[in-house]
Amino acid sequence: MIVTFTVRSGQGEPSAFDRGDIVFSGELGEASSVGHVPDQGMMLFLAVPDLLDSLVALLGRRSTSASFTGIGSAYRLDFHTKKQTVTVKGRSGPVAQVSHAELAGAVLSAAEELASRHLAPPPPGDPAADDYAAALNRFRAAAVQAGARRPGAGDG
Repeated sequence: MIVTFTVRSGQGEPSAFDRGDIVFSGELGEASSVGHVPDQGMMLFLAVPDLLDSLVALLGRRSTSASFTGIGSAYRLDFHTKKQTVTVKGRSGPVAQVSHAELAGAVLSAAEELASRHLAPPPPGDPAADDYAAALNRFRAAAVQAGARRPGAGDG
């Protein structure tokens, strides 16, 4: 499964209110906020921490389901666990069936890439950057617990 978080260009100075898109691609389909009418883009730096936090209990096996709706958007993802498999669904149907570790690794990789490209260094006085970093740290801990490999880790 591949997850991408993309900031839309042409928005001026970076801020927490920058709009962007989320795409989950898997062997069963794709759930994308790109190219819909009405627009399904969202305030990415507010939405991604919400997504990360919504998945922490699922990865820790304290919940068997999680849902995410993008802030200011109709974009929605649902996650359901059955035995050792997490089914990822978008509005148009199933996207993937993956392990907790694979889900955690794909989301963590996308979240860390977004942070390194757009939040390093964080925009001055932007509290959303602190919220993003805190959510990323919580998610990183849950991802490691779920068995996710660190992004960029070799095969051994």
